[in-house]
Amino acid sequence: MTGGHVRPRIRHNDYSPLAPPPVGEWVPTLPASVVIPAHGRQHRLNLTLAALAAQTYPASLTEVIVVDDGSDPPLRLPEIRPDNTRIISSPPGGWGAGHAMNAGVEVATGEIVQRLDADMVICREHLEALFRWHHLTDYLVTIGGKKFAEEPALTPEQVYDAVRHGTPETLFDPAALVSSSTEETIRRLGGLRASRNPYQVCTGPTVSLRRALLREVRGFDPEVVRGQDTEFAYRLAQAGAVFVPDMTARAVHLGLPAQRGEHGKAIVRLVETHLAQKVPLRRDLRKERDRRRPVPYVEIVLDVTGADETLIRTSVDAILTGTDAGLTDIAITLVGPWPGLSDRASQAPGSRAFDLALVREAFRHDQRVRFAERAAPTAAPAPFRYTTPIDSPPAADELERMTKTMLEERLGLLVVELPDGRTAALERTEAAARARLLARPGEDLSAVIEETHGIRHAAEKEFLTAPQRQPAPATPPASRPVQQPVAQPPVTQPERPRQRLGGLFRRS
Repeated sequence: MTGGHVRPRIRHNDYSPLAPPPVGEWVPTLPASVVIPAHGRQHRLNLTLAALAAQTYPASLTEVIVVDDGSDPPLRLPEIRPDNTRIISSPPGGWGAGHAMNAGVEVATGEIVQRLDADMVICREHLEALFRWHHLTDYLVTIGGKKFAEEPALTPEQVYDAVRHGTPETLFDPAALVSSSTEETIRRLGGLRASRNPYQVCTGPTVSLRRALLREVRGFDPEVVRGQDTEFAYRLAQAGAVFVPDMTARAVHLGLPAQRGEHGKAIVRLVETHLAQKVPLRRDLRKERDRRRPVPYVEIVLDVTGADETLIRTSVDAILTGTDAGLTDIAITLVGPWPGLSDRASQAPGSRAFDLALVREAFRHDQRVRFAERAAPTAAPAPFRYTTPIDSPPAADELERMTKTMLEERLGLLVVELPDGRTAALERTEAAARARLLARPGEDLSAVIEETHGIRHAAEKEFLTAPQRQPAPATPPASRPVQQPVAQPPVTQPERPRQRLGGLFRRS
């Protein structure tokens, strides 16, 4: 719930059902914090703060926090600035815009958080245009427009007067303004309503969101010093966010795009290197098949409860070996009673605890294998999760074919019907997260996913190169019979699959 109303159910990124009030014809109520990471360039910061001082969003609801990221000499507050403005220093232990943003957010008090570059001259309606959307619901990320310009000789007084009178265009030569590639993408994709990956245009200079959504993704990743805005937006997408560009929120970025020239090309290479590590959907950046990345493309969940050591090890080995021919950037989560293993019990041969102890020791040094008492609510930050019975590991190229189908058809859930009548499921993280966000108490999450992203049922053979799956698990010794998982009914019977597919259908 938000503001006493049910959250609207937006399909994919089509926010068309939302109707924000016209600028100037509504009464804002939400307090907001504008956080500005800054390093040097005092003059540009002065112009940014002068434009902020002339905003139509109520000053009584707005605070501005400038985070000085190691400037020498230190930044200072100019005379023309919003009333509630302060400077803090970026804490030791890191650097860069993401690190500075986290420091600013830590002390911010607003319900809305606006990230703004320290070299932006924004129009007077800029904050109001973006913030009106957040008064409608709480899982939106709003993106302002921008053009680039060589910095003219301007004073803060000139900027303040032009913005306050609604004529910021008089500050710049219209013929010299350079359109941003993000604005062109936004127009081409119908305001991102038709975008498959809208997070990619969320490049940072002016972006706002609700504080709760920011907390959900744990802020910016301080390890990503270039491309941190795109990586941050990717995690917001996996949390179920909807991205809303509003070109009414006009702005001019002082200085031409950094991607120009040889230096710019080098920066792009650095950004792409960071994104290759943390954004699995950038498949074009993950060309080295044997490279292990910190964020996998697919998490595979296997419930090992009741299974013996041989079955577990054989299934896991089948998946890890199969990645030589299929997807390589995967992780396996083994769900079982790991916290209950005691040192004494695990030393008793023939017991389940002994089997689990052997499995844990066999794989505990493999970073692709994780141990959990239960699956996390979603696979975030991985974009996909595949849940399957322990004795039905996916074939080598099966997951690759499944994920390709989901991307092409924009599905939120693919229910895979196994030959023996049981089911496995490939869920899209952004769809599962949005379903958990939107579902009413007791509501079937799969019904919400059907509404926001779509569900398809398919026989497993559709994704296999061979006519039938070759059984991966080897037959254990006769003295240690395999305990087969209990057969599951087809997923069309709603109650049983909710119990089995723990990551998606069990709310926590």
